[in-house]
Amino acid sequence: MMRLISVHIALCIILLAGCQPAEEVPEPLDSATAPVEEVAVADLDVPEGMVYVPGGVTQIGSNDGMSFEQPVFEAEVEPFFMDASPVTVGEFREFVEATGYETEAERFGNAGVLNPATHQWELREGATWQYPMGPDEAAAPDDHPVTQVSWNDAVAYAEWAGKRLPTEVEWEHAARGATSKLQRYAWGSDLVADGSYRANTWQGHFPIKNTGEDGYLYTSPVGTFGTTDLGLTDMGGNVWEWTQDWFRLYSERDTPFTPDATSEKAQRGGSFLCNPSWCHGYRVSGRSHSTPETSLFHVGFRCVKDIPVR
Repeated sequence: MMRLISVHIALCIILLAGCQPAEEVPEPLDSATAPVEEVAVADLDVPEGMVYVPGGVTQIGSNDGMSFEQPVFEAEVEPFFMDASPVTVGEFREFVEATGYETEAERFGNAGVLNPATHQWELREGATWQYPMGPDEAAAPDDHPVTQVSWNDAVAYAEWAGKRLPTEVEWEHAARGATSKLQRYAWGSDLVADGSYRANTWQGHFPIKNTGEDGYLYTSPVGTFGTTDLGLTDMGGNVWEWTQDWFRLYSERDTPFTPDATSEKAQRGGSFLCNPSWCHGYRVSGRSHSTPETSLFHVGFRCVKDIPVR
């Protein structure tokens, strides 16, 4: 686990030292989009708490983002259902009470927290999904996204719920509104619109001071900042979300790959720790990564479900 936290510290150092925000200009698609064969929405029984995401051809990545967001490529996506919001603390509690599941953070006895006093990542003893900052801090509210859950924990929940984690392509396709419209964020082009924040992110100088201008220093209740055109919430900021995929460079996505003990799973969406001065991860193309057993206080997940073949 110590190595896992060190990975995030190193990433922060690299980004702080060498990545300043750049004006992102959407790139045109190389070819016209062609819709995947669709299902009549009226004929679908959309599961409670989920939304229908149409299929289509989507541009993945950004030529103006981080190096691991390049090169831009196109992907064809089948329609699917997606949780409208990240899995909440209350929903995860239902799973634990029904199954007796013990998370990896609970088994390890600690989990990753960014110490607001030292501005350093540390393994906080007793930090769990119920007490993300540790047992001496406040309990996580039921309507906030669950955190301090590893990728393995997220998969266990998804299987119990009859769902699965989204692929990176599915996640970005949904964040882009399942259309060929190119925009920086899932909700549009600006973080602040009409004087209101559209996502829970870091305001101020990272990691020294978070002014909390959006109303939250840590997680916020899911749905606080509105929905996208598809009806999805928190598709930028609040918490990073685990995906199904191993984290790989896009240039290597079609090459053979065998994961080992150092391989990491991809995360999407950014979090309350994201600021343009160092990661700007709440853009639709933003990516992060951690090993499957890692639990962190700014990482959660949401699920998807395949549409039954008729």
